[in-house]
Amino acid sequence: MGYSIGQIAKKIGLTTHTLRYYDKEGLLPFMQKSKSGLRVFGEKDIEWLVLIECLKGVGMTLKDIKQYIHWVQEGDSTLEKRLDLFKKQKEKLNAQMVQLKQYQKKIDYKIAYYTEAVKKGTINAAENNACLKAEKERIFGKTLGKGN
Repeated sequence: MGYSIGQIAKKIGLTTHTLRYYDKEGLLPFMQKSKSGLRVFGEKDIEWLVLIECLKGVGMTLKDIKQYIHWVQEGDSTLEKRLDLFKKQKEKLNAQMVQLKQYQKKIDYKIAYYTEAVKKGTINAAENNACLKAEKERIFGKTLGKGN
C-alpha cells in the first residue's frame, strides 16, 4: 500500500517539510514516486523513518545516518562498519544518560528546595534547612553560594 506525503506525516508525526528534506538529503533511498512525480511512501519507508527518528533522538547526526543508509545500500561488505557505528552511538548514549542523571539530581534538589520554601512561606526556610544544605553540598559541591 502506498501513502502520500501528507498521510505519512500524519501517521508518524513528522511535517511534510521534514519528509521532503529527508528525501532531498538521500535518507529515503527506497521511496518510490508516482508517474506524476509525487512521493509514494511504503511500509519500508515507514520503517526507515521510524529508525531515522530514533537515531536522531539519541543524538546521531544526519551525516552519520546518511552514511549508515549508504552502507546498507552497499550490502553485506559493510556489516562491520554498521555494527561499529551503532556501538559508538550506544557509548555516546550511555554518556548522555549519565549526564542526564546528574542533571536530574540537581533538578530534584531544586524541587525539594522550593517545596520547602513554599511550605514555610520564605526562601530563608530552604536556605536554613540542614538536610537541604547537605544535599546541596553533595550535589553541587561546597563552592556554590546562595541556592535560589
